[in-house]
Amino acid sequence: MTSNAPRRPGDGSASPSDGPLARRPGDGAPPAPSDGLLARRPGDGAPHDRSALVRHARDSIARGSKSFAAASKLFDPATRERAWLLYAWCRAGDDAADGQEGGGALAADDSPEQARARVAEIARLTDLALAGVPTGLPAYDGLAVVVAETRMPPEWPRELVAGFAMDADGWRPRGENDLMLYCYRVAGAVGLMMAAVMGVDPADRAVLDRACDLGLAFQLANIARDLAEDDAGGRCYLPLEWLVEIDVPPGEQMKPPYRARLAMLGRRLADRAEAYEASARGGTPALTFRSAWAVLAAAGIYGDIARAVRDRGAAAWDARVVTSRGAKLGWIARAGAQAARRRTLYADVPRPGDLWTRPGR
Repeated sequence: MTSNAPRRPGDGSASPSDGPLARRPGDGAPPAPSDGLLARRPGDGAPHDRSALVRHARDSIARGSKSFAAASKLFDPATRERAWLLYAWCRAGDDAADGQEGGGALAADDSPEQARARVAEIARLTDLALAGVPTGLPAYDGLAVVVAETRMPPEWPRELVAGFAMDADGWRPRGENDLMLYCYRVAGAVGLMMAAVMGVDPADRAVLDRACDLGLAFQLANIARDLAEDDAGGRCYLPLEWLVEIDVPPGEQMKPPYRARLAMLGRRLADRAEAYEASARGGTPALTFRSAWAVLAAAGIYGDIARAVRDRGAAAWDARVVTSRGAKLGWIARAGAQAARRRTLYADVPRPGDLWTRPGR
């Protein structure tokens, strides 16, 4: 997992549940949350103030991802709060799944049984939240708020939990399709959830495809950047077929003799990320200005991570790729200009037919 995105690892709403979220371009921001919507602590009947959940979520994103925290400030207030609440649930699940805190080091001496038990508990709590049952845990009760205020299908959060389960089972990708399924579960599904947060109709499959593409782009960038960290934690997200192709023994890809060959795969991941990032921009004409601004800023900031891995070549893993504050501010400025012209720049951007397509599409 990574520290900068909701999930592996992680970056990554709407009217109340009785009001449709199908919003056409230009209809404006989602309505403000209802002051009466409260998550309740188990059994005591006392209201758990929504504002407290939002404060917890704001602190979570500030600790967990400076990139996503910066981009989230561009949303209108109602969307921003829901984005924070969603992030806090993703972050909490990611940390619990890996036995870590704030996207830090993976749990040491962890057994598969322990990892599976943690994921089972995440699944249990998530199901409670999706059913509107209080858990007493801010991250999960915050998810319940988001689900209640949007038309988010419950299968989307469950896809992320399924991604956690893949890691707990020690999963490794054999081919590129396996890799992309994992990326979908841990990041593409987060893109779908964020689309709901931004008011996209869950039936708008074309726009949702672009939202999913952005999540895929983020995850591919994460994987490219974090090859060394994942290797140290006993994980590898490079498809076995890719390693065989460049004649690198599985499990030895980070050894110095193979760095030049590994750089080829780092470039491949970066190129894939760039393709999905470009496709994701084609969904921004369906968003409000401020949502498009936030999406385009995040796309640029995260896209720079993948581009840095590609540019560094064999040295890409000597030091972790980071995005400077100045670079982030630069993307915020550029994204604002792009968002203002989004219907001119991106309305006719086709989704390439060779891109991987999410399940059920």
